[in-house]
Amino acid sequence: MSELTITLLRFGFLALLWIFIFAVIASQARDLAVGNRARAAVDSARKKRGARKDRPAKQPAGSGPAPTTTGGTRHRPQNLMIIDGPLAGSSFQLGSAPVLLGRSNEATVPLEDDYASGRHARLFPQGSRWFLEDLGSTNGTFVQGQQLTRAAAVEPGVQFKVGRTVMELRH
Repeated sequence: MSELTITLLRFGFLALLWIFIFAVIASQARDLAVGNRARAAVDSARKKRGARKDRPAKQPAGSGPAPTTTGGTRHRPQNLMIIDGPLAGSSFQLGSAPVLLGRSNEATVPLEDDYASGRHARLFPQGSRWFLEDLGSTNGTFVQGQQLTRAAAVEPGVQFKVGRTVMELRH
């Protein structure tokens, strides 16, 4: 090979290396911007909630009233209370749609918790009960101190932990 060909290959390789480095930096910048937007949205929601205590709890889009069982006596829990963690004292109204818990913008319940994954766990209704499943999170999901390995029923008043956030279902 000629000296010119080797020099052109070296510059081409160097250019590809710089393109890769800029792509990684741009990807990280996008991820950081998404996290900042989510935190800003949670902060503004928290300020509104603090200013207007008479306002009802947040209800996810597409959720309606919770159904009853055949006998009409048991109701599915309708509120998700955050007991401990960055959003302690917050309440989210549940409907009949599954609820995604995590730091992602797509999450129905956005958690401001550095120990929670973007798509950490999912609460889903089945009959008159709610079930909780871990979505392959890094730090796991726990119900009464036991780490979930598959979907498990969560009864009202039973605390469960997503990251460092402790929650429970209430009627």
